[in-house]
Amino acid sequence: MPLGTFRRHAMQVVTAPARRRVKRWVLAVIATGSQGTGVDYDEPRGDLGLFGPDSVVWRVHADFPGMMAGGICALLLQALHPLALAGVYDHSDFRHDPLGRLRRTIGFVSATTYAPRAAAEARIARVGAIHHTVRGTAPDGRFYSADDPALLTWVHCAEMWSFLQGYQCYRDVPLPVALQDRYYDETRRVAEALGARDVPRSVAEIDAYFERMRPELACDARTHDVLSVLDEIRVPLPAGSAVRGTFVRAGAALLPDWARTLLGRNGRVQRLRDTGASHLLHGLAPVLRAAMMDGIAARSCRRVGIDPAQLYLQC
Repeated sequence: MPLGTFRRHAMQVVTAPARRRVKRWVLAVIATGSQGTGVDYDEPRGDLGLFGPDSVVWRVHADFPGMMAGGICALLLQALHPLALAGVYDHSDFRHDPLGRLRRTIGFVSATTYAPRAAAEARIARVGAIHHTVRGTAPDGRFYSADDPALLTWVHCAEMWSFLQGYQCYRDVPLPVALQDRYYDETRRVAEALGARDVPRSVAEIDAYFERMRPELACDARTHDVLSVLDEIRVPLPAGSAVRGTFVRAGAALLPDWARTLLGRNGRVQRLRDTGASHLLHGLAPVLRAAMMDGIAARSCRRVGIDPAQLYLQC
């Protein structure tokens, strides 16, 4: 056995107990996002799902630290749209069970990214049916509906932009613009299946989209009420409050300056705290990544007959 291979194998053996412990902790947080959803990521063999292992979306969504921080960033961005926020405020249990809501979001992203095609399409249909029931009147008197194509586009763009920033920041792998364009073009298919229209399909289009949307965004009492929930989520982990604070601030560190300004996070102290959390997550990322090396992405790779290491080596 070559010396380098022996050293890697020895390191894996030595660190295995720690990786198993971290994996248990992670699954305690995201459990219903990946377990108990009725999705079989192992069968049928050869089923590529909606995207397959050659897609950029498989590569980006395989990185756990970037996805978690990106998910927080997406929540912060989404809460700036008054009508999108009204749907969450009036119909969601986010304020009472924020962890459950986050787990369901994780489950949807996981299924649409990695599940076999039939399971992914069933999950899209289920969420679409739920959207049909979410409608009402915002505090400013405007009608809203969760299946409004414009709102679906906003929610999708906030998520995909944030996941991509999380990957590039915490994986330290800047993607060429051509691959970022592919990511947006691939993921728009899920948004369009839910009913979104005119979904940006490139970096240039999403930048222009955010510029057009900025006059419609606001941060009011409802925004602060919903976002304060993030600072109070009970995380079932040792030092749960510290873990929560790290991810929330590391996610906020991804925000564009205009969003930071709207959310009141542009002060010197707040910036320092967010930057500090970002550095901390950078340090923790390899441990978290190693702990999740046998997660949904790896199982899906084996389903389609490739070595999971091929995907993770790209990440």
